[in-house]
Amino acid sequence: MRLSVVTTLYRSRPFLEVFLREITAAIQVLKIEDYELIFVNDGSPDDSLAYLLTCKNEYPQLKLIDLSRNFGHHYAIQVGLTQAKGEYVFLIDNDLETSPYVIVDYYNEMSKDPSLDVVYGYQETRKGNFIEKNAGSIFWVLINKLSDTKIPHNILTERLMTKQYVNELLRLQDANLFIGGMFYWIGFNQKGLPFKKGIREGVSTYSLKRRAELMLQAITSFSGKPLEWLFYFGITISFFSFLFIVYLGIQKLIHQEEVQLGWTSIVAINVLMLGVISTFLGIIGIYVYKIFRQVQGRPNAIIKKIYE
Repeated sequence: MRLSVVTTLYRSRPFLEVFLREITAAIQVLKIEDYELIFVNDGSPDDSLAYLLTCKNEYPQLKLIDLSRNFGHHYAIQVGLTQAKGEYVFLIDNDLETSPYVIVDYYNEMSKDPSLDVVYGYQETRKGNFIEKNAGSIFWVLINKLSDTKIPHNILTERLMTKQYVNELLRLQDANLFIGGMFYWIGFNQKGLPFKKGIREGVSTYSLKRRAELMLQAITSFSGKPLEWLFYFGITISFFSFLFIVYLGIQKLIHQEEVQLGWTSIVAINVLMLGVISTFLGIIGIYVYKIFRQVQGRPNAIIKKIYE
């Protein structure tokens, strides 16, 4: 098989008719006849899966994977990649923010340079309002400062990959997925092309809470530096606390009754230390929980049924 297209379903029904029409038209431009369209239903609460089942006669290339519940976008992507059989695998979100026709540019770029393993898209300028633009920029700066793996800023989900690259990606046994980082941790020859994303119709399924969870997942999955910072911060606090105690002792010896070591200062210091210790324990707890998840050995997602 020449090409596998992988996408996920979560509240995707409004986009599917146009997406199917455009992705098949784009593949026809490439004159590829042997291909499959893989849709992973990530517990979508709408009728996305039911609609696609009615489309199987019109689009015999459809392969529908129904997960047992909602596991999350990155886990659904991982399932789709495991099912892909094509020499090339095209990963795309079906919300039409990025046109399916980008596969034409990706494929042509790979054809010009056979050494490429991945062609991906990135935004030169982020879309959205002031908060969305700046929060996204801060995220990419932060993750690159913290991680040893350098990840291009403002990358898109959409990418065309060789089967070898996908196979090596799937060898990673991470239970705590940050697939954006995994794409670049494994290396290979990758090239980015600039694209401008469109405006999504309707509300994004990535709420502010989910974006914050993704940032925390990304940082703690790809960096141990927060733990290093805790160590150095703890050493710094201990050092200055020792100096403060010495200072108070000297002041007491010199001025004696004039220096009052009252309960107010002691309570304030204790409250500060309680906050610091609680924060430290919280960060350590996140890492311990990730270790717990990893050693449990549970599958990242469960397939309920496959419709071919």
